[in-house]
Amino acid sequence: MKLIKPLLGLITINALTLGVAQANMPKSQILLADLNTPHGIRVSIVSDKTSYNNQPHLTDTGLYYTREVISNKQSQTDIARYDLSSKQTSMITNTAVSEYSPTVTPSGDSLSAIVVEEDGKQKLWQYPLSTEQAPSRIFDWIEPVGYHAWGSNNDLVMFILGEPHTLQYTSVVAAKGEVVANNIGRTLIYNKAQREFLFSHSKNGQHHLARLEPQTKQVSNILRLPNQVQDFILKDENTIAYAIKNRIYQRQLTAGSDISQWLDLSNYCKTNITRMSYNNDKLAFVCHVTQ
Repeated sequence: MKLIKPLLGLITINALTLGVAQANMPKSQILLADLNTPHGIRVSIVSDKTSYNNQPHLTDTGLYYTREVISNKQSQTDIARYDLSSKQTSMITNTAVSEYSPTVTPSGDSLSAIVVEEDGKQKLWQYPLSTEQAPSRIFDWIEPVGYHAWGSNNDLVMFILGEPHTLQYTSVVAAKGEVVANNIGRTLIYNKAQREFLFSHSKNGQHHLARLEPQTKQVSNILRLPNQVQDFILKDENTIAYAIKNRIYQRQLTAGSDISQWLDLSNYCKTNITRMSYNNDKLAFVCHVTQ
C-alpha cells in the first residue's frame, strides 16, 4: 500500500487540548479480553507499555489502534493492526506524519483516520486496505477533526475542536458539516440497530448520554452519565458499558435503568481503564501506565 507524502506537524491525541506536544503523550497499554472461553475470561497483551498506545478499534479479524513511534528522540503516531488469528502486529502506516483514531469505513475496504497536515490542520483521510490506491483526504474543508463515527449511508458525525467542541453531522456527498450539539465528549458511536448516533455532552453542569437521529438531525438526551466518564461502548443495541477505574459497568439505554458491574479487570489493569472497543465477545481496553 502506498503511503502519503511525509508531513511535519504536531498531533492532538486526546483532541481536547489542541497543540499538546507529543513529548507529553501519556504511557498506556492495550490489552484484549476474550470473554467467551471454556475457562472464562482470557486476557492477552496487545501492545507494549513504554509508549502511547490508544484508540482501539476492534473488528472481526483484527484490532486497529494508534501507536506511538519514537525515532531520533522525536515522537509521532502511526496506525497499527493486531491480527486476532496470528497474534502478530503490523503497521498500516509508517510515515513522518502522525495518524490516529483508526476506523473502518462502512464499505469495509478502507480505514479512515485523522491526519495532521503540513499546515497543522487536522483532517479526515482514508486508507484503502486491499489495493495499491494511495490514501486520500475525505474532506478538504472540514477541520480540525478530533474523532469520528460512520453511519450506514456514507454519513458520519465528527468531533470538531473549538470553543466549545461541537458535534457536526455530514455525508461524503454533502461534504459540509452541520453543527448539531455543543460541549461534547470524545466518544462517538453509531447504533446500527437503532439507526442513531450516540455521544455525550455537558449541559448545565450535568453529563448526558444523548442520541442524534440522522434523518431529522434531532438530538435528545437519554440518561445521565457519571461526570468522570468520558468514554463508553455499545455492548448491544440496548446496552452501554463504561469504565470507572479498572471495573466495567453496564446499563440499559433508558433513563433510570439499573447499573451493574459487568467486568472486574483489576487483575489486568492496576490503574485506570481509559478507552475500550467491543466486538463479538471480545473487549479491547487501554490501561493507563503510571510514570
